[in-house]
Amino acid sequence: MKKILSVLTCAFILGASAVFSADKVTIQLKWVTQAQFAGYYVAKDKGFYDAEGLDVTIKPGGPDIAPAQVLAGGGADVMVDWMPSALAAREKGLPLVNIAQPFKSSGMMLTCRKDMGVNSTADLKGKTLGVWFYGNEYPFLSWMSRLGLKTDGSANGVTVLRQGWGVEPLTEGQAACVSTMSYNEYWVVRDAGYSPEQLTVFKYQSEGAATLEDGLYVHEKNLSDAAFKDKMVRFVRASMKGWKYAEANPKEAAMIILDNDDAGVQTEKHQVRMMGEIAKLTAGSNGSLDPADYERTVKVLMSGDSDPVITKKPSGAWTNEITNAALN
Repeated sequence: MKKILSVLTCAFILGASAVFSADKVTIQLKWVTQAQFAGYYVAKDKGFYDAEGLDVTIKPGGPDIAPAQVLAGGGADVMVDWMPSALAAREKGLPLVNIAQPFKSSGMMLTCRKDMGVNSTADLKGKTLGVWFYGNEYPFLSWMSRLGLKTDGSANGVTVLRQGWGVEPLTEGQAACVSTMSYNEYWVVRDAGYSPEQLTVFKYQSEGAATLEDGLYVHEKNLSDAAFKDKMVRFVRASMKGWKYAEANPKEAAMIILDNDDAGVQTEKHQVRMMGEIAKLTAGSNGSLDPADYERTVKVLMSGDSDPVITKKPSGAWTNEITNAALN
């Protein structure tokens, strides 16, 4: 009996030791808990982080949370953000570095009502357009600049309506167009009773305004710490395993999201549909940033006649060192 107790005690101590020795990593999401971030929730739920010796905390975002500010303040080790806002922040003095790029394609769109006179980009002049801020405005501003449309509300430009998380400005007629994602708000508009025939949709990917979305970013100074880099290698490896699992098992991934939705605002129908659309955007990515995609993003952000998002080509804004180590 004593021998059995001794064995059990040793097992308990070893188990406790394994738990306490796990390296802590906190990731700040760009938005609330939803299938947009399924890879991270799946990696945690399926034990992929545990297998890498990581204790991962996932912090949801929201309309009043700027991931870059959270990271700069030490509230997270790594964050999910779009490259336009990350490069703009870098030019302003916050040295963010992209260490992985799970999303290959852009899901950003401008969704407009045809009955409010929008059938082509030429019809945008003089219209009120709903725009997300907190870094999401940069692809839009770059696109408008390339179209030669000022965003100051002048007669030859557009009026920008600071858009919240909903699509009410469109459905209630306050704006002719609103920002939507292919996997989220577009379907909210559809569920509100609008058919595809009643809508004009401008996909940033098709308009030559696509930029990289939902990459993983860290503070540059931390990359000089070997222990931090090792944690990020393991984190990226487990996260990409989570993403590929989510792509292959969208219904299960959606249910994992619902299990983690503490706010209780998501529905099974919406999350299953969202995961199906998200899988189209992560498809083709192994986590490594494609230099050609990066150069395209920089070109878009530096284009425009009057007000480019960034004024010079960034240096040191991304690295494949972490993904190369994770994949090998």
